[in-house]
Amino acid sequence: MPDDFREFFEERTQWTDTDGSGDHTHPHGTADLSDANDEVPLSRRQLRKSHEKRRNQQIIRIVAIVVVVAMVVGLLVFGYTKLKSWRNARERASQALTADYPGPGTGKVEFTVESGEGPAEIGNNLVKADVVKSQAAFTSAVAANNSTLYPGTYELKKHMACADVIAILSDQSKATGFLQVKAGERVSQVIADAAQLSGISADDFNAVINGGGAGILPAEAGGKFEGWFEPGTYNVKNRNSANDIIKEMVDKRVEKLDSLGAPTGADREKMLIIASIAESEVNADEYYGKVVRVILNRQAKNMPLGMDSTVAYGLGTTADKLTDAMLQDASNPYNTRVNTGLPPTPISNPGESAIKAAMNPPEGDWLYFVTVNLTTGETKFATTEDEFWKLRDEYKSSNSNAN
Repeated sequence: MPDDFREFFEERTQWTDTDGSGDHTHPHGTADLSDANDEVPLSRRQLRKSHEKRRNQQIIRIVAIVVVVAMVVGLLVFGYTKLKSWRNARERASQALTADYPGPGTGKVEFTVESGEGPAEIGNNLVKADVVKSQAAFTSAVAANNSTLYPGTYELKKHMACADVIAILSDQSKATGFLQVKAGERVSQVIADAAQLSGISADDFNAVINGGGAGILPAEAGGKFEGWFEPGTYNVKNRNSANDIIKEMVDKRVEKLDSLGAPTGADREKMLIIASIAESEVNADEYYGKVVRVILNRQAKNMPLGMDSTVAYGLGTTADKLTDAMLQDASNPYNTRVNTGLPPTPISNPGESAIKAAMNPPEGDWLYFVTVNLTTGETKFATTEDEFWKLRDEYKSSNSNAN
């Protein structure tokens, strides 16, 4: 046990001064305890522990210093980065403000904003057309004013101020050449607008519409375009063919129906017919589904649908112009006041909300509905004929007071 013995020896052995300089020791090497003020010498083990403790304390101090220095350096680097970023942002903002023409501009530039283009792309095209001086200045001005830029063809000038350009591009009334197909519009209205905006003869459009739609319409449409134009914005200004314009609207419709998971074949046409009636009868999303359920419930009971909107469509007029004779004319295949079943085609181009409602209507036993307030469009639904007549009275009272 040499190690244990060594420790035992070191713990009990003291170092003495052998030169007789004043320390009092006994001959056997033990300390003289007669002087209470003399310090007791440390053993080798105690000395070693003392050195280790001092060394550890020094290491801790060094580590702490290193950590503090690293934190200070990190804060300095972070602050410098932030300051640099702030300065760069100010420089970019300053450049954007100065990189702008004073306006009002000269000459004439016909500029088109395509559907789906954002401020950056529009700004880049404006720079290429020499309308604005800087894309950055343009996009900064759009963001600062929270402006909405509309598709269309606009008349601009060269070297315009960004603010003046934005004022024009955010005003839909100044846009030309873009056809807006709205939910609930009939094909006849869409074609009239397309002919006017495109400059293509209305006869060219009507020739396509009356030609059966070969190569354009799907088979389930039965050669009829009603219901098969997708609402949206179409650039018709620079198109040379009525056929191409019509085909684009039909292709968009088919694409939308596929994306919604709409039924195919004859069921798709039936769904469009029902959706078009709902679109034409009410003016709010909350009512579409209930109107669809009324149509389905009446069909289940073999009841005429009784929709004035279908009668009016068959006569090429509007519901407010119908006469009693018109409402009783059974020769009109769209007269659902007299004839049972669905009309032969859709009666408008239904929007997405009406289509979704036709695909998934709510459950209910409603058989009637009345728009009781023509100003607000408020519509109420009933399950019995007695309830229906009460709603009719409410309609008459409400609208006579409004008049």
